[in-house]
Amino acid sequence: MWAWAAYDWANSAFATSVLVAFFPVFFARYWGSDLSGQDSTFWLGIGSSVASLLVALLSPMLGAVADRGGLKKRLLAVMTALGVAGTAALCWIGPGAWGWAMTAFVIAQVGFALGISFYDALIVDVCEPAQRHRVSALGYALGYLGGGLLLVVHVVMTLKPAWFGLPDATAAVRVAFGSVALWWVLFSLPLFRHVRESRPPVSVPMTQAALGALRQLAKTLRRLRQYPDVVTFLIAYWLYIDGVHTIARMAVDYGAKLGFDTNALIQALVITQFVGFPATLLMARLAGRVGTRPALFVSIAIYIAVTVWGFFLQTQAQFFVMAAVIGLVQGSVQALSRSYFSVLIPAERAGEFFGFYNMMGKFAAVLGPVLVGVSAVVTGSSRLSILSIAVLFILGMVCLLRVRPAEEGRR
Repeated sequence: MWAWAAYDWANSAFATSVLVAFFPVFFARYWGSDLSGQDSTFWLGIGSSVASLLVALLSPMLGAVADRGGLKKRLLAVMTALGVAGTAALCWIGPGAWGWAMTAFVIAQVGFALGISFYDALIVDVCEPAQRHRVSALGYALGYLGGGLLLVVHVVMTLKPAWFGLPDATAAVRVAFGSVALWWVLFSLPLFRHVRESRPPVSVPMTQAALGALRQLAKTLRRLRQYPDVVTFLIAYWLYIDGVHTIARMAVDYGAKLGFDTNALIQALVITQFVGFPATLLMARLAGRVGTRPALFVSIAIYIAVTVWGFFLQTQAQFFVMAAVIGLVQGSVQALSRSYFSVLIPAERAGEFFGFYNMMGKFAAVLGPVLVGVSAVVTGSSRLSILSIAVLFILGMVCLLRVRPAEEGRR
C-alpha cells in the first residue's frame, strides 16, 4: 500500500511545481517573450486543451487494453517515462522557443494524466474494498506533502539562486524542471518494484489489443445500463470536480483581480499544499467512522461554503484562511471520490471503468471557467463570477444523493 501511495508523492511534484506554479509564468516571460500577452495566454490555453482532449479520448481505450492484457503497471511505466521526458526537456529549451516548450509541456501533461488512470486502477490490486478510502487518502496526502516540500525548495531556489550556486532565477526555474523529472523517477520506483497486478501480463499484439479494446468499449457503453449508480455517480463527479478544478485554476486570478500581492498568492498555494496533507488523512479517518459517502457530502458542502465566502472576501489575510480551508477538502474530495468509485464498479473491469472516470475528470474544468467568464461579462463582477461556481457543487450533490450507498449498489 505504501509503495502504491508513493507514486502520488512522485508525480505530484509535476502538478505543483510545473503545472500550477512555474510553467505558466515561465512560458510567458521566457519562452514566449516575443509573444503578446494575449497570444501567450491563447497558446497556453490551446496546449492545455489539446493535452486534455488527447487524454480524454485515449483514457477509455488504453484502460480497456490494460484490463485485457493485465498491463496496468506496464502502461503506467510508459506514461511515467513520457511525462518525465517531457518535463526534463523543458530544462534544455532556450528562450523564444515557445513552440518547442509547449510541445514538451503537452507531452508531459499527457504522460502525467494518462499515468493517473493506470495508477488509480491499480488500487484494486493493493487492498480490499473496505481499505480503499484510507489507502486512496494516503496517496493524496503523500502527494500534497511531497509536492509541497519540493515546491518550497523551488520557491526558495528562485528567490535566492545564489544559495544553490545558480546565477539567476531563470537558471533556478530550469533546474527546478529537471529536479521534478528526477523526483518523479526516483519515487515511482517503489510502485514498480513492489506492486503486483492480480492478473499477470499477457502478450497481446497492440493492434489486436486496441481493436479488442474498442469492441469492449462499445460493449461497456451498453453495459453501463446495468450500473445505474455508476452512471449517476459519474455525472455527479463531473459536476462537482469541475467546481474543484475551476477553483484551483481561478483562485490565483481571482486574488489578483482583488489586488492581492503575487508573492502572497504563491504563499497561499503552499498553505493549501501543507494543510492538505494532514487534512486528507483526517478526512479518511472520518470516512472510516461515518462512511465514505457522508464524508464526501461534507467535503462538497465545505466547497459550497468557500464559494459563498469568496463573494464576501476582503483582505489578504482572509485569502490565506480560505487557502487553508480549501486545503482541508481539496485532497479529500478527490481521494474519497476515487475510493467510492472503486467499490461501485466491478473489480475485473477497473482499468476500463477508471478510464471513463478519468475521462470525466479531464472533461471537467470546461463548464466552470465558461460559467465564471460569462458571469463576469454579464454582471461585470468578479465576485458574482466566483459565486456562480456554487451551482456546480449543488448540482453535483443533488446527483450524488441519487446514488445508493456503495454496498447496496453493488448488490
